[in-house]
Amino acid sequence: MINKSNQKPSPQTQEEALKIAKAMQRPAQTKEQTKLIAQGIQKGIDLYKKQQKEKARELNKRLKKASRQKEGSLDTDDSDVEEIIVYRQHWLPWVLLILSWLGMGVYLFR
Repeated sequence: MINKSNQKPSPQTQEEALKIAKAMQRPAQTKEQTKLIAQGIQKGIDLYKKQQKEKARELNKRLKKASRQKEGSLDTDDSDVEEIIVYRQHWLPWVLLILSWLGMGVYLFR
């Protein structure tokens, strides 16, 4: 099994950390100091990624647990629940249609 602390960071993370460190570089700062700052930024990025992965795993666990509970409750309640869908139309379009026909009739027979 691979120990996660021994894994090297990805090249993208290293490049991104170096870019950020160079962007924040002070005029009298040496290359060694910039590299140290880049390493610190890189560790911060890695820590952030770990935290996001943990959150995603936790969320997936919760979603799976909720879906299992929902499936269990649906199996027992399917025979008892009956859905009735009632479509109702608004009265305004019908009133406008009748008024337009009345208006057309008055206009033509006048």
